[in-house]
Amino acid sequence: MRVIVWLVEGTWPACVDAVRAHAPDDAEVVLLHVSGPDVPAVAHGAFAGLLGRGHREADPGDRLEALGGTSAVSLLAAAAERLGRPCAREERSGRVEREVVAAAEGAGLLVLARDGDRSRLGPRSLGPAVRFAVDHAPCPVLLVWPEPAPDLGTIPPPPPHHP
Repeated sequence: MRVIVWLVEGTWPACVDAVRAHAPDDAEVVLLHVSGPDVPAVAHGAFAGLLGRGHREADPGDRLEALGGTSAVSLLAAAAERLGRPCAREERSGRVEREVVAAAEGAGLLVLARDGDRSRLGPRSLGPAVRFAVDHAPCPVLLVWPEPAPDLGTIPPPPPHHP
């Protein structure tokens, strides 16, 4: 079984712990980090708009891309150490939710953490990227709370009855 573990800053320890608790010992574990193009693209565009295109060597978008790559390598290393067993590390770049779904093709399990309002139970505990991955994953999904789940009293009330 191939297990894809989507790692996001701030919630990745819960995903790794879920793999340690629920994935078979003989599973092939792939730690996945996806970098979105948004921040470097904004910096590239702002630099080009303000200073023109003639000074590419000073473009701050390049520095942001390098910092993002360094951060991803550090996160993947920390996750591999916490996992404590052999695993593959994969870094992707692009539309985050689509890259996660593509990485899950052929997998036996996708592990990911809630990314929305985690103060209460309900549909808003999933942000757009996780909702997309849950809705479109081509394999079973293990969705984890990054911290203890809120109590049942936080479930939103049912909608008013419509005749």
